[in-house]
Amino acid sequence: MSTKRGFTLVELLVVIAIIALLMSILMPALARVRKQAKLVVGQSNLNQWGVVFAMYVGDNDGYLNRMWPPEGAEGDWWAGGHKWPYTLEAYYQDERLRFCPMATKSIFAEQNAALWAWPRLDDTSFDTWQKPEGSYGTNDWVGNQPEDGWERIDGANWRRMDVKGAPLIPLIMDCAWAGGFPDDTHEPPEYEGDMGLDQPEFRRYCINRHDYSINICFLDLSVKRVGLKQLWKLKWHRLFNTNCIPPSYDWPKWMDNCRDYPL
Repeated sequence: MSTKRGFTLVELLVVIAIIALLMSILMPALARVRKQAKLVVGQSNLNQWGVVFAMYVGDNDGYLNRMWPPEGAEGDWWAGGHKWPYTLEAYYQDERLRFCPMATKSIFAEQNAALWAWPRLDDTSFDTWQKPEGSYGTNDWVGNQPEDGWERIDGANWRRMDVKGAPLIPLIMDCAWAGGFPDDTHEPPEYEGDMGLDQPEFRRYCINRHDYSINICFLDLSVKRVGLKQLWKLKWHRLFNTNCIPPSYDWPKWMDNCRDYPL
């Protein structure tokens, strides 16, 4: 005579405990894998942006696009200031290319703000002002300002991609705004998330998006992961002093976990 025997309560509890233990071991590893995958996707996006800028340069006698309007240009301060997503619109099709997968909060949110908003050129009502439009920003010092335009520092702009030192000149990268003018006089943010739109503009780039680092596409089209403390070692403009912060500098406490990556 056969008898059917099910699991006892103790056996079920043991199995559940084992599964819970395995999950607790696997979840951190899975989280790391997901973050690494998003890092790679972000780098792939920037690789594509490098191609986009290169195509534009190829169609414009070797010069990059303008990054800032002429001083006092009425009605053009927002259109000319950071309009590269629209200036380059003919060279890319997918608007998702403007977004890093790690960017999940708007510039108006607290702490790790990442998504910026910018009105379209035909939106004079500013109805889309707070609509997230991207999470990458340009180094505005690379822009080709017109002769009657405005440069923050005379002779500082790069204007072209085929310049000496291109592997250390940032072009486009993870950013909390659509662009800016980092200078060696700018100190790092006092606390994580201090990324206001006013001066110093280095705060827009010094953001904790990839474990105290950001992805950058340089003028030679290489894409590298750069630690936040390394940002001051890059050649943002022609007159930028890469020794502006000595090794003994007292960095803000929130940047203690920053590490360096090969440049």
